[in-house]
Amino acid sequence: MEGPVSSERTTTLVTVVVVIIIEYRYFSNIGVILLNKYLLSIFNFRYPIFLTLCHMVACSLLGGALAASRLIPVQPIASRPQMAKITLLAAIFCFTVVLGNVSLKTIPVSFNQAIGATTPAFTAALSVLMLSQREPRAVYLSLVPVVVGIVIASGAEPSFEIVGFLACVTATAGRALKSVLQSIMLDDLADRMDSMSLLLYMAPIAVVLLVPVTATAEAGALQAALVMGRQPGFWMLLILNSGMAYFVNLTNFLVTKYTSALTLQVLGNAKGVVAVVTSVLYFQNPVNAMSALGYTITVAGVVAYSQAKKRTRKVASVPKHAAQEHAVQIKIDVHAESESPTSRLQRTQGVGARDASIPVLLVHQTPKDM
Repeated sequence: MEGPVSSERTTTLVTVVVVIIIEYRYFSNIGVILLNKYLLSIFNFRYPIFLTLCHMVACSLLGGALAASRLIPVQPIASRPQMAKITLLAAIFCFTVVLGNVSLKTIPVSFNQAIGATTPAFTAALSVLMLSQREPRAVYLSLVPVVVGIVIASGAEPSFEIVGFLACVTATAGRALKSVLQSIMLDDLADRMDSMSLLLYMAPIAVVLLVPVTATAEAGALQAALVMGRQPGFWMLLILNSGMAYFVNLTNFLVTKYTSALTLQVLGNAKGVVAVVTSVLYFQNPVNAMSALGYTITVAGVVAYSQAKKRTRKVASVPKHAAQEHAVQIKIDVHAESESPTSRLQRTQGVGARDASIPVLLVHQTPKDM
């Protein structure tokens, strides 16, 4: 009785842990977006590059601490070429985060998230241009409402601002570019790396890249932070915001580890909706019927895209499975032809109940094991 009870308790505990991770993922994902907007717009701390630098410093420190604790295994860098690839990815990563924060200075979170939802469209386009990788027609058709919805939302957005809009579109395209480049550059088995190890190496590189850029483009950022630090709550918000930036990546990694990449994608779609509703309620930014309709169409398109990709993966896995079965059958036939008469007689007559019950396994055994 102890075995089944213990197993049931373990399963319950794992389920509780997964639920907690998913809840904290929502909290950190939505929290970092809202705090970015609050610091940049409401608190009037108008230094998005410096804010990104704070995020990268936090990711470096927390990632290093987690690596030192050995709670999560870290993959070592195998070669200089791999390091060069990670450096390029870090530069693009930096660029997209900075532009995302720039956009939050001038456009509402709801509009920012609507534009960000078009990432699959950019990824599909770049995959064709850079990889010559074409998707089934259903996948491309599902992207039509994604683009149409954002066009409607942009035209009807009451708080539209061209600089913020272009920054957000460029950041979205940059995220898609990083995804495609990562699939190219880390495609080799020797270069593949999990997301947490990749972040551990990219964050310090991003800090090195951002320090001179911040010193040049936002020379007064540190002084402004020291002045604003006299206001109650500023440092607490800045530290909390920077810490959340790391836990966004950590919880994404853990959700994928304990569930699946598809679960992460579904949660991401739902997160966008929750972030939009929360931001509208908190920041009270004006939303009209047409902009709401546009975002709804975009979200529906993203959901349709996810389903189309899921069906594509299932269809692609069928020929692969059939090929594997065919290979096994060939091995069986070849082995049968090469069997000695004595072995064949023993196999057909049976050498015990165990052998008769698992004929496929016997094929892979040597005669002396039989």
